[in-house]
Amino acid sequence: MEVFLGIIVLLLLIGLFEYRFRKPDQIVIYETKDGVGVRTARLYARHFGTPVARTAHSFTQTVDASAKGNLDIRVKLAVTVAPATGNLDALVRAGGWGLDAVAKAAKELETFLLGHIKSYTEQYGIESLSSEKIRMHLMQQSAGSKSALGLDIVTLTVASFEPTNAQIADAIRQQEQARILEQTETLNHQARVAAARVRSKADEEIAGLDHMLEVRKIALRQEQMNKEMELATSRAAHEVKLKQMRLEHEKEELRMLKESPELLLLTPQAARLAEASQTMKNAHTVVNLAPGDVAGGGELLGLFHALVQGALDALQKRKKG
Repeated sequence: MEVFLGIIVLLLLIGLFEYRFRKPDQIVIYETKDGVGVRTARLYARHFGTPVARTAHSFTQTVDASAKGNLDIRVKLAVTVAPATGNLDALVRAGGWGLDAVAKAAKELETFLLGHIKSYTEQYGIESLSSEKIRMHLMQQSAGSKSALGLDIVTLTVASFEPTNAQIADAIRQQEQARILEQTETLNHQARVAAARVRSKADEEIAGLDHMLEVRKIALRQEQMNKEMELATSRAAHEVKLKQMRLEHEKEELRMLKESPELLLLTPQAARLAEASQTMKNAHTVVNLAPGDVAGGGELLGLFHALVQGALDALQKRKKG
């Protein structure tokens, strides 16, 4: 019984010594016939598997290179890498069997980037180089780092790029400042031209609208004049018609007076004449009449009496007849 308990204790000690719990940020790799495999269980035997950090690894790198014409430049990089789970065999070859395999492979990547920066900058003049151009070149050339080093490049940033010579750096800054000012002035000029075009177009539209308004006013005035002419014509035609009706009425009255002279007594003219004859006798008490006026009044009275007498005679003849 004691021997059995001793064996159990020995096995427990061996298990505690050999087996480990895999951390969430670790990958446990082991060697297979085809290369490298991954253990997914939470427990693993430390002599039959090696944990590798799964977390990203960041580093900075300063590269002293030279541009065309043997002008010294300095490039500062900031890189973040992570293990490529599909190329763990390459990661093991570059970083070895160990928890710090990613950090060791990153050292190899630094050498890789150094060579590509120097080979690229030597082909161009210093005024043709820029941080963005260097970064794009490194991203293109680093695409093979996954299969070569077993690393995925998460970020690659060119923190700074400048000549080591202070005078050249100052000249480049002045040149860049002048370029920016020129570009700004060009944009301002384009903005002014665009604003002038907008104003010109607006003025043209306003002028067109004013012209249309004037044409409309002229048309309205012409229409008003036509209506006034039509109204005047209608009024004139109405007056002519009234005059014709009045003339017809007067003709009818003359015809009736001609057929019946006795109707003269009923006319307003006869009434006024009778009234004048009645007041003519005492006219000398109101106004001083000349002898000719009195004579004229007597003739008028005689004419009136003749007309009245003629009308009475005609009336008596009609009654007799």
